[in-house]
Amino acid sequence: MALNDPQWGKKNNDGPPDLDEIWRKFNEKLKGLFGGKSGGGSSGGNGSNTPSMKQLGGGAGLIAFIVFGVWLASGFYIVQEGRRGVETTFGKYRGVTTTPGPRWHWPYPIESVEVVDVGQNRTVTIGYRGLKQKQPQESLMLTDDENIVDVQFSVQFLVKSPEDFLFKNKTLPDDSVRQAAETAIREVVGKSKMDFVLQTGRDDIANSTRNLMQQILDRYESGIKIDRVNMQSIQPPEQVQAAFDDAVKASQDLERQKNEGQAYANDVIPRARGNASRLIEESNGYKQRVVANAEGEASRFSQVLTEYEKAPAVTRERIYLDSMQQMLANTSKVMIDQKSGGNNLLYLPLDKLMQASAPSADIGVPNVTTTPSSTIPDTVRPRDSRSRDREGR
Repeated sequence: MALNDPQWGKKNNDGPPDLDEIWRKFNEKLKGLFGGKSGGGSSGGNGSNTPSMKQLGGGAGLIAFIVFGVWLASGFYIVQEGRRGVETTFGKYRGVTTTPGPRWHWPYPIESVEVVDVGQNRTVTIGYRGLKQKQPQESLMLTDDENIVDVQFSVQFLVKSPEDFLFKNKTLPDDSVRQAAETAIREVVGKSKMDFVLQTGRDDIANSTRNLMQQILDRYESGIKIDRVNMQSIQPPEQVQAAFDDAVKASQDLERQKNEGQAYANDVIPRARGNASRLIEESNGYKQRVVANAEGEASRFSQVLTEYEKAPAVTRERIYLDSMQQMLANTSKVMIDQKSGGNNLLYLPLDKLMQASAPSADIGVPNVTTTPSSTIPDTVRPRDSRSRDREGR
């Protein structure tokens, strides 16, 4: 009954509600809950309304069974794809690593499970944090030729052994990877020259650093697999950056000039080799021609000598005629001297005849060819010359 009820104070002798009645109703509800029968005694019979020990024991057992069931049900868990569940008994690993799917273990505090993400690609940066936060104590290192370089890179790693990853790392995994990366990169750079580090050795340094990091982490059984080492920046310190830029520019100019010289050499040398080869071939051809002509002349001389030994007079006559024919074929005038003592001299103007035949060739007039003296017909020779030839014979 509310305090603002207008009937307040007119019932129950104008007093507050009876506490005994409230307690009795509560006991009846409690007995009904535990299976007991509600009694109809007076308000003064408190002993008949109080639940017995047997009834209280049954209710406590039901509650305990429900609590035990809930406790057992708390042992169910689900391992997602790309993860592994590592089960421990009283905090100690007992060699059970579960794969993706629904699983069950004895609930806490007997057993517990740690779920590790083995598919996540974690990243650690060395030499910088974020975009503009440089870490000089990590990035500055000494090369083999005692020069200082600023190396900034990142490392991507995975979890390959969840058990080792959870229980054999004394520090955070990121700190372990960062310390191994610093150790490896300083060793690799310390064995390399500065020019190699700054110009051509980025890939080699990244691969060597990754292999050395993996060896260090495996030796400590960290359960971490190095996936990739990404070289972000390799440069000299900021204080000497301008001088190194000039040196790099000079080196680039040197390489450019070397390339231009090599291109010129590639153009000139093959051409010179071609000319040399052509001259060699021409000289070999000339040599073969001269040798062949000499061999032919020698062979012809040998043949002539053989014929000369057989008939000297005839051979001399033949040699004389061949020589005269060869000589007179290159001249435009022929003069025939008679063997007799007379002064008659036959002159054939062959040069005039050849000049006259040249324009006539344009209008279809046959050319007039010269005839050597040895081939002149007898009809052209003077009669007395023929008679003298007979007398001479």
